[in-house]
Amino acid sequence: MAAQKPTLPKGTRDFGPADVQKRKYILNTIETVFKKYGFMPLETPTMENLSTLEGKYGEEGDKLLFRILDSGDYLKSLKEHNDKILSDESQDATFAPSVSGKLIDLEAKAATKFISEKGLRYDLTVPFARYVVMHRNEITFPFRRYQMQPVWRADRPQKGRYREFWQCDADVVGSDSLLNELDLIQIYDEAFDSLKIPIQIKYNNRKLLDGLSQLFGIEDKLIDMTVILDKTDKIGIDAVVEELKSIGANLDSLAKFQTVFQLPNLTTKHLNEFFSSSNEIAKKGVDEIVKIAEYLEVIYGSNNRLPITHDLALARGLSYYTGSIFEVVVNDDRCSLKSSIGGGGRYDNLTGIFGLPNVSGVGISFGLDRIYDVMEELKLFPEQLRATSTQVIFCHFDEATQLYCLPALKLLRDAGIAAEIFPDNKKLGKQLEYANALQIPFAAIAGETEMQQQVFTVKNLITGEQQSCSTQALISLVGQ
Repeated sequence: MAAQKPTLPKGTRDFGPADVQKRKYILNTIETVFKKYGFMPLETPTMENLSTLEGKYGEEGDKLLFRILDSGDYLKSLKEHNDKILSDESQDATFAPSVSGKLIDLEAKAATKFISEKGLRYDLTVPFARYVVMHRNEITFPFRRYQMQPVWRADRPQKGRYREFWQCDADVVGSDSLLNELDLIQIYDEAFDSLKIPIQIKYNNRKLLDGLSQLFGIEDKLIDMTVILDKTDKIGIDAVVEELKSIGANLDSLAKFQTVFQLPNLTTKHLNEFFSSSNEIAKKGVDEIVKIAEYLEVIYGSNNRLPITHDLALARGLSYYTGSIFEVVVNDDRCSLKSSIGGGGRYDNLTGIFGLPNVSGVGISFGLDRIYDVMEELKLFPEQLRATSTQVIFCHFDEATQLYCLPALKLLRDAGIAAEIFPDNKKLGKQLEYANALQIPFAAIAGETEMQQQVFTVKNLITGEQQSCSTQALISLVGQ
């Protein structure tokens, strides 16, 4: 039998030791900032009931859910359902006998409930809302949580878009205050500054989008409008206007929108002039933008250094957003990735879907995989990151010197120093070659002379310097 060629599912990838260290560097950096702002850790299961996931991401989002087949004879209930339909319809004189005895083809969506009741989580926000409702009597509100776990989407794989990827979320629920938005903006700024990634934070307010739909006369096509607006960066404002025309947007309002959108410095004054006084929902959105700007000025002064801009076309496709919305992009011409590396917003009643109404929340997400790709491309990872954490490797010449190394190895580990011993009796050159390949900084070499003198010849594999050290001296040397 021919050997099977190993493959990976499309949209997934392996990460070797050096890659994992880099990803952990990103995770640790973001987690440090989360903790500084008072957020607490949370984890939820990989899979959720489909009833939890479906209907929360819009029609397009539902199509991207990974559904899990029920265990056992998952087709049994589907067959029983079809047999019942066949039995009922066979008693009807108008029933077409040509389908008798055949399994009725249900629409995929209708059939799903018979063969699948669970799915892989699409994001971390909906599971978080479910958690809040289930544990509301144990939670102290406002509840500030961060969560760093993988999610799955059945998307078409392409550059910067994967089917399995990690999100790092921070959310606050149980508070309407815009001070929460202020914290989240600062978290983005501080975390990406620590990672040395130049960014642009774009923000908007979903209430302005509701106001736009009223202005355009297409309130019943709000979702279609946001999908079109979300393509502005890709196809340009002129093409967006043409698509808005095709769904019935008012031509006069479109012309005004195009003029306002292209202003070099869009201000709240422009927005107030653009939206009529009768457009109350849009006015609320403008007021919230003004309030956040006031908070930022209190912290950073009038010469706000934050890389933040208001983007009237920013829509964020997820249907549960109701207020502020954010998106982060890389602000570096060298970067080939044009997709967002972070995003989020306010959702006023996501928990209401699960039976806990009137609990407002706001949150942001970091896309670990895209951030990793950006840092690789721009060479932003610290040079000292290594595949292994080993600081000292013990090298030897024979079984006797190998045994001599073992007590010292234990003492180093007890002192909190990562250390290992080369397990095989190979030539010293091979052992040092292994150490150099893994960028291990120190080699403690034991030969017959070292064993007699109760020392090690310690070689600094970075500088090439070497010296004779006792075990305690070695611990002091490496621990410096």
